[in-house]
Amino acid sequence: MKTITLQKPGEFIQSDTEFPLKPGSDEVLVQIRRIGVCGTDLHAYRGRQPFFSYPRILGHELGVEVIACGENAPFQKGQHCAVEPYLYCGTCSACRKGKTNCCENLEVLGVHVDGGMREQMLVPAKNLYTSNKLKPEQLALVETLGIGKHAVERAAIEKNDAILVLGAGPIGLAVLQFAQLYDIPLVVADLDQGRLQFCKNNMQVTAVLEAGHDQFIASLKKALGGELPSVVFDATGNPDSMHKALDYLAPGSKLVFVGLFQGDYTFHDPLFHKKEVTLMSSRNSTGKDFRSIIHFMEEGKIDTAPWITHYLKLDDVVDGFPSLLNPAEGVVKAMISV
Repeated sequence: MKTITLQKPGEFIQSDTEFPLKPGSDEVLVQIRRIGVCGTDLHAYRGRQPFFSYPRILGHELGVEVIACGENAPFQKGQHCAVEPYLYCGTCSACRKGKTNCCENLEVLGVHVDGGMREQMLVPAKNLYTSNKLKPEQLALVETLGIGKHAVERAAIEKNDAILVLGAGPIGLAVLQFAQLYDIPLVVADLDQGRLQFCKNNMQVTAVLEAGHDQFIASLKKALGGELPSVVFDATGNPDSMHKALDYLAPGSKLVFVGLFQGDYTFHDPLFHKKEVTLMSSRNSTGKDFRSIIHFMEEGKIDTAPWITHYLKLDDVVDGFPSLLNPAEGVVKAMISV
């Protein structure tokens, strides 16, 4: 079968590998239909992805079709599914609390173990979530949406809050989609004017700000009626942005780091204590999030159609993938069809 492997930073190869064997009792053999290209994949290509080793078959945002099932797998041939790419142990302290997203033994498809940039693969049945309504490209975006939904739930937003989302890439958009459900004041900030315009045109965001300038805090206060936000989500994974985020918070507020970078995060402790800030990270999502997101999408409450700005075929990945890193291409979300 056709398989795309990232041999080392900057080098994909296409090869012909063996098709998977018959699924085990708790496994499902799936045909890969769509693969979302994530920031994780872009960072891995650049050689900047933490927790990563080469060679690796990328691909963890997957829309798949069931081919065959093990005897304990409750699926039928032809069903379309989203794949939860987090392989959790189910027995550690985090898993026992239902926090499978931060399992002590977690392995992520396409990161720690080989993922879906191939025609077929075996997946644990517990990691599949089916839909009779959604298209493969929608199912491939459930994982991305899960990052945003999980972060918003971590923040425990209240009706009197005001929100700032830093970063308007796919993860920031995922945060935005679920933050908008609360119908409270919301601002999106990014360095890229094209992404801000995308939010205005496609996500019905009226308050967008260019980040990084000296008057940003004044502009932020103006956009929120004279006050700073009470919840800030940083979805940039940029250390400069993350270090500045504390300055943007009103007293008694919450700062949620959705993106991450390879390094140490420090802050000015007197300011941190003065504002009595709640600082939290948000990692991945859970099966509960997957089921909820599919329901939201089926009900039309979440629309990802505008996100997908670029398509590639699996055969085009080796030559075409580098173009996705070119800012001039204006990529919001790329999707690979198999």
